[in-house]
Amino acid sequence: MAEAEIVEGCRLPVLRKNQDNEVEWPLAEILSVKDLTAKKLFYVHYIDFNKRLDEWVTYDRLDLKKIQFPKKEAKTPTKNGLSGSRPSSPEREVDGFSASGCKQEVLLSLTASRDLEARKIPELILPPAAAPAGGGKSLPVPKRKVEVVSPATPVPPAPETTQASVFPQNGAARRPSAPAVPPGRKRKSNCLSADEDSQDSSDGIPSAPRMTGSLVSDRSHDDIITRMKNIECIELGRHRLKPWYFSPYPQELTVLPVLYLCEFCLKYLKSLKCLQRHLTKCNLRHPPGNEIYRKGTISFFEIDGRKNKSYSQNLCLLAKCFLDHKTLYYDTDPFLFYIMTEYDSKGFHIVGYFSKEKESTEDYNVACILTLPPYQRRGYGKLLIEFSYELSKVEGKTGTPEKPLSDLGLLSYRSYWSQTILEILMELKTETGERPQITINEISEITSIKKEDVISTLQYLNLINYYKGQYILTLSEDIVEGHERAMLKRILRIDSKCLHFSPKDWSKRGKW
Repeated sequence: MAEAEIVEGCRLPVLRKNQDNEVEWPLAEILSVKDLTAKKLFYVHYIDFNKRLDEWVTYDRLDLKKIQFPKKEAKTPTKNGLSGSRPSSPEREVDGFSASGCKQEVLLSLTASRDLEARKIPELILPPAAAPAGGGKSLPVPKRKVEVVSPATPVPPAPETTQASVFPQNGAARRPSAPAVPPGRKRKSNCLSADEDSQDSSDGIPSAPRMTGSLVSDRSHDDIITRMKNIECIELGRHRLKPWYFSPYPQELTVLPVLYLCEFCLKYLKSLKCLQRHLTKCNLRHPPGNEIYRKGTISFFEIDGRKNKSYSQNLCLLAKCFLDHKTLYYDTDPFLFYIMTEYDSKGFHIVGYFSKEKESTEDYNVACILTLPPYQRRGYGKLLIEFSYELSKVEGKTGTPEKPLSDLGLLSYRSYWSQTILEILMELKTETGERPQITINEISEITSIKKEDVISTLQYLNLINYYKGQYILTLSEDIVEGHERAMLKRILRIDSKCLHFSPKDWSKRGKW
């Protein structure tokens, strides 16, 4: 088959190597075709893989024997008589589950299989407003009081329960569309230069800042352009990063082999010479905000999206290279950004960040969260999550991350929730020797983790079992030993004594 016959929308097996350097032929879709002087290149998306693995491939890596041509869709006539349709990949839906409320109280008992006789059973009472998620099914009402389970009594297997109520939805990258604006509010221009902040409305009257916001992407703006990576490489300080997804940097910068960023103000420049000239004028050696935490070489800076608009917008552009499920808002006024840095003799180098709404009606304590690739798999992700909950404790609130989570974000949150909740359960002790008691509400208050996330974590760990008309939590040897091993590896922890943070009441307009 000739190369000319391969068009956008075709599906066929493509040669790639997995993590073990083994050859495989996964099904992929052709998203774009690029003509070079000597050969053609094809941009492919592997159907059952994350979009960060998309890449340009040569003709010899395509298996043309199993090619599937795009189906012809019904043409939609336009005013010019031309068709408005084009081949596109079908969207896949990811099933989600939500926690359903239960009207009756359910009594839970916590047992440890290794010392059932050594101690009595502590109890957990699940409040009416937070029953375990179960795809719309509520737990049956217990008819008997809880009874002590002896080691000789077999515990029946747990009823079928759902996993955590948060699931990643890795949709295609989004066109940088203007954010939804509430009625009566003016929208700021999306046309921003690299050297200046966004301006107020053209009539000279400052537009009122949005009081709320969301970074969840809108799937209605998918197109073939934003589904493709547009930046080849980013140089940030001593690191070179290969972007995973599309980010709406200016078009003229997308053709460069390397995009240079100042690691302190995050301004983007087109060449190394421009960067060197910029560094002679840039006085920043840390993010432009208040340092609210420092322990050892780790520091956290709080950035107001309204006061430091240029930095916040540049941060969003960089983050969009590694976050596919969130859209980019140039209107950063409703958000706070918490930047984690690592200090050395040259300054404070950005490691990762998370953002949160100044006012959230959904109890979100994180909107976007990202650890930059050079610092991943080193414990910084859990440190960011732990810091977000530490802020919630100071604020006296429970919090949850904004959904959907990415695949890596979901893994990090599940791991953090599991370790935090197991740490609470394993430390339950009583001086009188009676059965220690704790409720879901108390776990939520101690950890600042929202009740729905506590319940979904217990189900994900498969701790809930049904026994003699009651729901009990069984901590097996494997769970306990696995938790102890994980905590030994978790060296980086937040020290609340090093946090200097005073929450603000953002409902007062004067705080903006």
